[in-house]
Amino acid sequence: MTEVVHPLDGWYSLHDFRAIDWNAWKSLTAQERARAEDELYTLLGKYQSTEDQKQGSTAFYSVVGQKADFVFMHLRETLEELNELETEFNKTMFAQVTIPTYSYVSVVELGAYMAKPGTDPMQDPDVVARLKPILPKAGHICFYPMNKKREGNDNWYMLPAEDRRNFMRGHGMIGRNYAGKVKQIIGGSIGLDDWEWGVTLFADDALQFKKIVHEMRFDETSARFGEFGDFYVGNLLNQEKMASMLKL
Repeated sequence: MTEVVHPLDGWYSLHDFRAIDWNAWKSLTAQERARAEDELYTLLGKYQSTEDQKQGSTAFYSVVGQKADFVFMHLRETLEELNELETEFNKTMFAQVTIPTYSYVSVVELGAYMAKPGTDPMQDPDVVARLKPILPKAGHICFYPMNKKREGNDNWYMLPAEDRRNFMRGHGMIGRNYAGKVKQIIGGSIGLDDWEWGVTLFADDALQFKKIVHEMRFDETSARFGEFGDFYVGNLLNQEKMASMLKL
């Protein structure tokens, strides 16, 4: 058995993707639509209050294409809190005109090599800030799930631990070249969802998503071991933009 290196774990994460049933939305009376929007904006206010208290964070984005219309990305201390957020939203009138299209559950994760030898990483403010981040309000979001390959000589889990560390350090150097352009949140999901990781990127220039993913595909870590699921990309939403989207 090869050496198991456990990552550092932070807040739990839920990506909740929804489509709007426009026929159902149009069938509501003006009063019902106003109530539905008020309930949604009240929830957005609660999410912001939680974020202000540094007890979690929420990102709210539209989704371009037919996979969904919008996504909530929630970070919270426990799985129970994520469940409560889902249930609270599902009880609203607005939720009754939405259709769940996809979800993803993970835990914000950092490689163990980020910890300084002989120290408790959870006492390092920089490490804690990365494990329990306030999600950026950048102009655009990109989410995708991924696995590490387990085929023949390209079996990630059969590599010696030091080889895995070296691969990830080299892979991380590419990401550092996009510092200030792309913010990356890695969610570990082994045992929690269908893929092994969920990757969320934030940027003010959506073209940076294409550039960083394209460049990383040529890195040996991705070229040999990376397997990718569907990509979801979208634009920042707030109350004003959501009201414009819902206006008939």
